[in-house]
Amino acid sequence: MSSLDIMLWSVLPYAAIGSFVVGSIWRYRYDKFNWTTRSSQIYEGKMLRIAGPLFHLGLFAVIGGHIVGLLIPMKWTNAIGVSQEMYHVGAITMGSFAGVATLLGIALLIYRRRTTDTVFVATTKNDKTMYIFLVATLLAGSSATLSSAGVIGTEHNYRETVSPWFRSILLFRPDAALMANTPLAFRIHAVVGMLLFIIWPFTRLVHAMTAPVGYMFRPPIIYRTRDGRSVAGNRKARPGWEKVKY
Repeated sequence: MSSLDIMLWSVLPYAAIGSFVVGSIWRYRYDKFNWTTRSSQIYEGKMLRIAGPLFHLGLFAVIGGHIVGLLIPMKWTNAIGVSQEMYHVGAITMGSFAGVATLLGIALLIYRRRTTDTVFVATTKNDKTMYIFLVATLLAGSSATLSSAGVIGTEHNYRETVSPWFRSILLFRPDAALMANTPLAFRIHAVVGMLLFIIWPFTRLVHAMTAPVGYMFRPPIIYRTRDGRSVAGNRKARPGWEKVKY
């Protein structure tokens, strides 16, 4: 292996993990009020209603496929009766649908952001950088999927190379040799993906780590007029939460 291989497959992964974890903690502690997507729905909602769900649902499927493919060893699926051929067909089929949905969704989101003046004005340089890395990761991932199916180059079983390498990183026993000889599409996807995780905490992507669990338990919101009177009558407003009759 070359020094570059060691840097890419044994050092860069931990740099990405460190930036993701430490950066997220720093962002939450010192920039909590900007921990948001900076929603642009107020400017344009018609196209967003299509592009948003298409992108997010497709991305959820892509993430689920990565979790299964990278974390679950091939011998485990073989043990429950799922052969490599069955897994391969299922992964290619579902991965293709998920990839197309995600790419179409992100394409519509970028088109909306570029062609809607108010949305484009609200787009920062940080957002543009984030989109570049996000789209590059998705395109590289699509190329890797085509490569694993043999559409591009020679068919490759990533569960014998990429997956063990990924698990070796998590076990703090990095085996760079596993990635050194994988097809170029997989290596590009891995590198761009790690770069995306390095910048993740410093972009609007941090909203993906926040689930609005508190909304399920908070009391109803009581709306009042500006002069302090309750919307329902002339009684003066009292501080704190109040019971509301439905």
